[in-house]
Amino acid sequence: MDESDKLDAVFSALAHPARRAILAQLAKGTATVNDLAEPFDMSLPAISKHIRVLEDAGLITRGKDAQFRPCTIDTRPLQDIARWTDQYRHIWEARFDVMETLLNDTKGTQS
Repeated sequence: MDESDKLDAVFSALAHPARRAILAQLAKGTATVNDLAEPFDMSLPAISKHIRVLEDAGLITRGKDAQFRPCTIDTRPLQDIARWTDQYRHIWEARFDVMETLLNDTKGTQS
């Protein structure tokens, strides 16, 4: 899987609110599938599918602890996204600077 495919998989995984909520829960620490399913009104198989999408995107890993398979967040794909978006930071900052100037000019003409 090349870098572009990895980013696509991560953005796709993050597109669903349940998966973002699962990641938020895992940011607090390791959890089992049952723990992750608890706050949701969905079946265990549905939660398992969401976990599989996150796992396929590299956002979580599942361990082997006897009969349990605890899930843990893996932040490396999120760091990859941060690096990818950072290359556009100069564009955002320039646009915000222009907007700030326009707003200040508008305030000055209204006085």
